[in-house]
Amino acid sequence: MALILDGKQVAAAEKGDLIAKVAALKDKGFTCGLAIIMVGDNPASRIYMNRLDKLAKSIGMASHPYHLPADTPQEEVLALIDKLNADPDIDGIIPMMPMPAHINADIIGEGILAQKDVDAIHPYNVGLFASGKSVWAASTPRAVMAILDFYGIELSGRHAVVIGRSNVVGKPMTHLLLSRNATVTVCHSKTVNLADIVRQADVIVAAVGYPRLVKAEMVKPGAVVVDVGINEVESGIVGDVDYDEVVKVAGAITPVPGGVGAVSTIMVMQAVLRDFEVLHK
Repeated sequence: MALILDGKQVAAAEKGDLIAKVAALKDKGFTCGLAIIMVGDNPASRIYMNRLDKLAKSIGMASHPYHLPADTPQEEVLALIDKLNADPDIDGIIPMMPMPAHINADIIGEGILAQKDVDAIHPYNVGLFASGKSVWAASTPRAVMAILDFYGIELSGRHAVVIGRSNVVGKPMTHLLLSRNATVTVCHSKTVNLADIVRQADVIVAAVGYPRLVKAEMVKPGAVVVDVGINEVESGIVGDVDYDEVVKVAGAITPVPGGVGAVSTIMVMQAVLRDFEVLHK
């Protein structure tokens, strides 16, 4: 049976430090503020937004969720971002992705002040990270690395397969794994013979947004399987990995829920504190 990589344990280890830092700032008369923007009603985004809001409040941080209708014009979203950029009580801004098709995610990312960009989507921050000049990738891939580090999983020289090539998970995940000397293969919707490629992996990171895509027969016995997926199905929330079957062959695996998502929210709070320090130098 696989080792369960419990994200809740990792999050708990980090949460105490966050509470102490936020409390210390309050003692000095400062309050950190996070703005969360969601357009439409994507189920995964709704779950993530609620988790962020709850966690921020639990550590003493001010949370400002903005849930806008799906037909909100892009100009209105950008106007809200402009307002938040200018608000001294807001230290971090995170838009929930994906947004409705009529909204250009790149333009949204460009609209956020680089110093308030929590999820590293502003071109300036993307460039710094991609060139190795910053360790501040998006929160979810940083959460994956935090889990692997917490459980002492070696990456150097191992073959990692990332399923998904999004700008907020797949691509930065690839860079982070490469920075630890893993050999990385990236798979996506156009990949031929996906199962054969995934079966070669020592480490699998599934981040494609397709429920239970990764089956047991796709996993090499003993492989480490990290499930980034959050998918709402009739039975509840499931990941991109067929957990009940894969847990029987994997060497280690993250559950959904209680895995990467639990740590990703912590990474967002860390980024808000980082932004606070930058803004209040």
